[in-house]
Amino acid sequence: MNISNFSLDHAIGLNPMHENFLQADWPAPHNVKTLITTRNGGISAPPYHSLNLGNHVGDQPEHVLRNREIVQNEVPHPIVYLNQTHSNRVVTAAQHIGRTTDADASTDHTGTVACAVMTADCLPVLFCDRAGTTVAAAHAGWRGLANGILQNTLSAMDVPKIEIMAYLGPAIAPDAFEVGKDVFDAFTSTLPEAEQAFQNIGNGKYLADIYMLATLTLRNEGVHMIYGGKHCTVLERETFFSYRRDGQTGRMASMIWLEK
Repeated sequence: MNISNFSLDHAIGLNPMHENFLQADWPAPHNVKTLITTRNGGISAPPYHSLNLGNHVGDQPEHVLRNREIVQNEVPHPIVYLNQTHSNRVVTAAQHIGRTTDADASTDHTGTVACAVMTADCLPVLFCDRAGTTVAAAHAGWRGLANGILQNTLSAMDVPKIEIMAYLGPAIAPDAFEVGKDVFDAFTSTLPEAEQAFQNIGNGKYLADIYMLATLTLRNEGVHMIYGGKHCTVLERETFFSYRRDGQTGRMASMIWLEK
């Protein structure tokens, strides 16, 4: 199969909700719900065509607002978007309804809000516990991932880590993710086994597997129920936005909530 012509019907590790939205394919409790947007189904014009949810990328504000309304119509709770800064800060989503807060992850146990993160190559990670009492969403770019965003999210969930399952949403795949030695050092200095997630291609450059880096981090924290991690936002150009591929582009969102 030519991955550049990947269709929603053949998406690996994702279930199509309908034409433009996906959901995580994992054995989460029935009251845990997810929604992952694609680049399709909105009103934005190129280069943001068409379901851009990012209001920080240069798109017309009224287009972003309408796109967010389209997505909100699919979700029964208010969606809490974050002002993502590649930090390791985690907030309680229910305390930030109606405002945008600097953070890169949020959690919820109230069943009154949807946790969301936006991406266009970075890794979105969705979390829940096996009992269906708490959920979380984290934005794991390489900086946040190296600086502990996943560890902090797990701690904020306040449940035993052995009970937590994680879903790795659409992100840049290893063949497209070229990085420098600074990225290699940032991970291997604290997690030596992370060396296996890098392929040395010479001249101080590496191909990095962000899915493997997240998996190694989660396993090191005691999380072993890990799903997803089968996509490439760069190559699947008809389905996903990609900053590395296009530069000026839109943002998708991955979200999770508890159904009462």
